[in-house]
Amino acid sequence: MDGGEQSPASPEAEVNARDIANEEVVEEDTLESELETLQADLAAARDAALRAQADAQNIQRRAELDVEKARKFALERFASELLPVVDNLERALEAAAGGEEAVRPIAEGVELTLKSLISALEKHSVAQLDPQGEPFDPNLHQAMSMVENREVEPNTVIAVMQKGYTLNGRLIRPAMVMVSK
Repeated sequence: MDGGEQSPASPEAEVNARDIANEEVVEEDTLESELETLQADLAAARDAALRAQADAQNIQRRAELDVEKARKFALERFASELLPVVDNLERALEAAAGGEEAVRPIAEGVELTLKSLISALEKHSVAQLDPQGEPFDPNLHQAMSMVENREVEPNTVIAVMQKGYTLNGRLIRPAMVMVSK
C-alpha cells in the first residue's frame, strides 16, 4: 500500500461508528427528557412552596384575628354576670325615688354605686342600650309586647323594661321593650 492511499474503512468500523452516533442521539434524547422532567418538578416545587407560604400567611392572619377577638370579647361572660347587678341597683333607685328623708342617703349611695359600676363597664367597652323613643330594631331589642299608641309612629319603642348591652359592638343582652302598633 502506498502512503497516500487510504484503505477503505472496514465494515466493522462503520458499524461501530454508527452505534456510537446512535448512542449519542439516544443519550441526548434521554438528557432532554430528564431536563424536561426536572423543569416540571422544579415548577411543581415552586408552586407547592408558594401555596405553603400563602397557607402559612392565612393561618397567621386567622390566628391574629382569633387573638384579637379573644381579647376583645374576653369580658363578655363577666359583663353578662354583672348586668343583673346593674338592673337591681336601678330598681333600688326607682323604689327609693320620692321616698322618705331617711331613705335619701341610701338612695344617693346606691346611685353613686350604680354610676361607678356603669363607668367601669364603659371603660371596658360595655355600652348601655336604652332605646326609649327609638324605632324598634330586632337586632338590638326584644319586643315583650305591642301596645296601641296613636301618639307615636308604629314600631317605636314606647317603654323599656330592661336595658340592653353591647360589648365592642356585639350584643350581649337585648333590650326588653314595649313597641307601639
